[in-house]
Amino acid sequence: MLVNALDIAAQPVMSPAHIETLHLEILDYQEALDLQRSIHAHVAQNQRENTVILLQHHSVYTAGKRTTLDERPLDGTPVIDVDRGGKITWHGPGQLVGYPIIRLAKPTELVGFVRELETALIKVCASFGIQTERIAGRSGVWVRDEKGERKIAAIGIRVAQGVTMHGFALNVNPDLTAFNRIVPCGISDATVTSMEIELGKKITCADVLEEVEHQIVSALEKVSR
Repeated sequence: MLVNALDIAAQPVMSPAHIETLHLEILDYQEALDLQRSIHAHVAQNQRENTVILLQHHSVYTAGKRTTLDERPLDGTPVIDVDRGGKITWHGPGQLVGYPIIRLAKPTELVGFVRELETALIKVCASFGIQTERIAGRSGVWVRDEKGERKIAAIGIRVAQGVTMHGFALNVNPDLTAFNRIVPCGISDATVTSMEIELGKKITCADVLEEVEHQIVSALEKVSR
């Protein structure tokens, strides 16, 4: 799906509290990043409403600013370096990605913003019968039981001019073997999982999209202006 960033980005702000959601199906990562940056510039200048992009990506590895060389693929697989927090991760079909681009009510309270995203994703998983939680010292959303700790959603954020970008990735039904080539999020003593694996039955991004949108927008309304 091709998207013209300029067509989408410049829209007037109707209400400071309103959050617009864009559903873009599947999009190359670089094109989505360009779109994020364009929308971010307009939101920062109060020329556009707070916006959340929900989409999937074609298979791609992206590395946050803290990624070390030994955490990257050893076979020369291309990696896109990005200006977000966190370390290396993978995006691809079956993973629902969200990019909240919002004016924070308290721009210095990034931890609180991340906690709201985590809470929203925990509620999403719970609505489908999956018990998840936070783990101290580790960002994202986790399944933890007698089998160990398994990451089901990752979060990596950047704030510039008081406006967020980048966001979260929820593993719905992706091919998780892509994670075998990296150290996901720099965590070597845990694994990744998906909603489909935890449920033991088929589920798609389309099945969870409405609930994700509801919970994420509700969370963002608490921290945006």
